Amino acid sequence: MDFATTAEDEAFRSELTTWLDENLDGFLAQWPGVEDALSTGAGAAGVMKFMERRRAWQRKLNEGRWAAIHWPKEWGGREASITQNVIYSEVMSSYRTPGIYNPNGLWQIGPMIIHWGTDTQKKMWIPNILNADDHWCQGFTEPEAGSDLANLRTLAARDGDDYVFNGRKIWISTAHIAKWGLFLVRTDPTAIERGAKHEGITAFIVDLEVPGIEIQPIKDIAGEETFCEIVFDDARVPAAYRLGEEGQGWRVAMGTLGKERIGTAGLAIGMRADLNAMINLARSVNPQALEDPAIRDRIARVHTDIEYTKLLNYRALSKILKNQQNWPEVPLAKLQWSDLAQTLAELAVDLLGPVGMMAKGAPEAADGGSWNRLYLYQRYTSIGAGTTEVQKNIIADKAIKLPRK
Repeated sequence: MDFATTAEDEAFRSELTTWLDENLDGFLAQWPGVEDALSTGAGAAGVMKFMERRRAWQRKLNEGRWAAIHWPKEWGGREASITQNVIYSEVMSSYRTPGIYNPNGLWQIGPMIIHWGTDTQKKMWIPNILNADDHWCQGFTEPEAGSDLANLRTLAARDGDDYVFNGRKIWISTAHIAKWGLFLVRTDPTAIERGAKHEGITAFIVDLEVPGIEIQPIKDIAGEETFCEIVFDDARVPAAYRLGEEGQGWRVAMGTLGKERIGTAGLAIGMRADLNAMINLARSVNPQALEDPAIRDRIARVHTDIEYTKLLNYRALSKILKNQQNWPEVPLAKLQWSDLAQTLAELAVDLLGPVGMMAKGAPEAADGGSWNRLYLYQRYTSIGAGTTEVQKNIIADKAIKLPRK
C-alpha cells in the first residue's frame, strides 16, 4: 500500500493547520472553564452547558468551510477526498479541538438529504444543519427490534397530506435537545408477517416539537442523560417530510449506516491523541506508574493495536478510493475500535492513579473527572453502531464463512 500523500493533500493539511493556528486559541479563550465532555449534569440543561460551545465551534468551522469538508461545494463543503478526510481527522485529533454541535447531521443526515432529498427539502434543512441552527438526532432503534434494525415496528399510516406515527424508539442520542431527526418507520405493516421485513420501511424527517411526541431521557451508567426514549402517539408528520419514496427506507438506512460505520471505525485515528494525553498527564499526577513494567507493557500493546487499527482503516479507505467494497475491513475496524476504546479507558484510570478515578466535582479529579467518566461511558462501544455480538456473527457468516451448526 502506498502511504504517500499528494501535493494537493499536503496543501489541504497546511491550510487546515494554518486556520487552526489562527483561530483555535482565540475561540477557546472565549469559553473558559467549559469542558467538552458529557459530564455536565443531568438533563438537557446540563448538556447545553457544553453544547453551546459546540454550536459556536461548528459555526466557526463553517466560516472557514471546515464544518462539512466531505459535502459538495454548492452546499458549503469542500468535496474532500477520502485521504483528505483522514488528514482532517488526524489534524483535529492532534489539536484536541472541541466537538461539533451536529455530528449526526453533518456526517450522516445531511449527506442523505443531499442524496435523497428534493430541492425544497435541501433548501429547508441543509443550511440549518450546516450552521448549527437546530440540533439533529437519528431515530432507528426500537425496544422490540433489538439489534435487528429491519424488525422495527413503529407504524406510519398515510392520512391525506400527513402520515400518522404510532410506536416507540429507544436509545436515541440527544433527542431531548433536538428539533429535527431522521427516523425510519414502517409504512407496510404486513411486511414482517410476509417474511419481507426489509420492505415497507420509509425514512422521514420529523419535527420533534409537534403534538403526539413524548421524549423521555434515560440515565446511563455514567449518571448522564444523553440517550432517550421517544413515544409517538398519533403524531402527524407531513408527507412532504418523507425522504425518498415510500418503501425506500432500507436503502436510505444502508447509506446512512455505511457512513456511520466508516466514521466510527475512523475514530481510531483519535486514539493516539488520547494515549499521548494520558501519558503526558501521568507524568505530572502519577509519574511512578510510568516506571511499572506491567503498565509500560500495556502502553506498548495499546500503541501497537492503535497502529494496527489505523492500518486497517487505511486498507478500508484504499478500497473506497479504488471503488471497491470496503468489506470486511469496516466491521473489523469497528470491532477494533470497540475493544480499544474500553482498553484505553481502563489503562487511563490505572495510569493516572487515584486522581484518575475521581469523578466530576472532586477537587483533585484529573481533567475535571473526564477520565472517570470515560471509564464508565466507554461500555457503550460494545453496543453503539452495531453490537459486538452481531458484528462477529456477520463476519463469521459473510467473511470467514464458518459452517453453521
